[in-house]
Amino acid sequence: MSEQSPNGMAFGMQSTAPLQTAEGLTAAIYARTSSPGQQHGYSLNEQVRQCWQRCDELGWTVSHVYRDEAVSGKDTDREMFQKLLSAAEQDCFDVVLVWKLDRFSRSLMHAVKLEQRLRDWEVGLHSVTEQIDTTTPTGRFNFRSISSASELERDLIKQRSQMGLRALALEHKWPNDNPPVGYTKQDDGTLEIVEPEAEFVREIFTRYIEVQSMPNLAEELNAQNRLEYRKSKWTPYAVGEILKNQLYIGEYSVAGIHEYVEEYQILPESLFEKVTAVRTRFQSGKESKRQPMSKDRKNRYIKKITTQYSEYLEDS
Repeated sequence: MSEQSPNGMAFGMQSTAPLQTAEGLTAAIYARTSSPGQQHGYSLNEQVRQCWQRCDELGWTVSHVYRDEAVSGKDTDREMFQKLLSAAEQDCFDVVLVWKLDRFSRSLMHAVKLEQRLRDWEVGLHSVTEQIDTTTPTGRFNFRSISSASELERDLIKQRSQMGLRALALEHKWPNDNPPVGYTKQDDGTLEIVEPEAEFVREIFTRYIEVQSMPNLAEELNAQNRLEYRKSKWTPYAVGEILKNQLYIGEYSVAGIHEYVEEYQILPESLFEKVTAVRTRFQSGKESKRQPMSKDRKNRYIKKITTQYSEYLEDS
């Protein structure tokens, strides 16, 4: 599908325009947003528009435009970015334009390596909002300086987030709006036990000791339609998340803070330890026999294997 330039020119992702024009260089534009629907100067359309305008000013011909929407710039695992690199290696254009360097990469390590790769392919890097042109020694110096500032900003944001999270943890507050089953998050950020949910947690632990199987317990909960605390059906993993959660015995562990909080305790330690012993019995080297697979679960498993084999035969 072709795209219209600000001047009305149509082009495709795999343009056959010549690599060198009488006016100057052939350019590829790369635009990226880190979240869907970003507006103003960060929007994909605005980034492309400003890059294209710069090409018009310099007399460069745009042959390719690559857009990555709602993709992080912390690494290079981006679909259109990888296509850009592949085209650069094939000598499809002379320079890559970005609206701002952090659209290209948020990591100094990656940015320096990527710039070196482009330089090896004799492809330049140009930023619309920063004085970057890696075809010159001064431009390469500016490139590394701005890359360092970009990575520093990301690290500082991460550090501030960790500091904020640790400050919350010191007051035994919960870091998100989804506390474990058995609790509700209060206005001040701390947790409060919700007794009906807490009783359900106790039932889970007690019943597990009897059935000694997370898959069988999950199947039993689904059969009983015990979905009042879940948005979807119970799975062995979901059951395991409850059985492994030490918060139920008051062991609060968030952002490196590990403390006993009495008001968060739902279960006696003896029950938790007994469940843990049963749950890890096959890891301890003790002789124990696994619970047999239920008939319904066995039938579903057989049906799944049979279906997969039939599909394999059809594709062969």
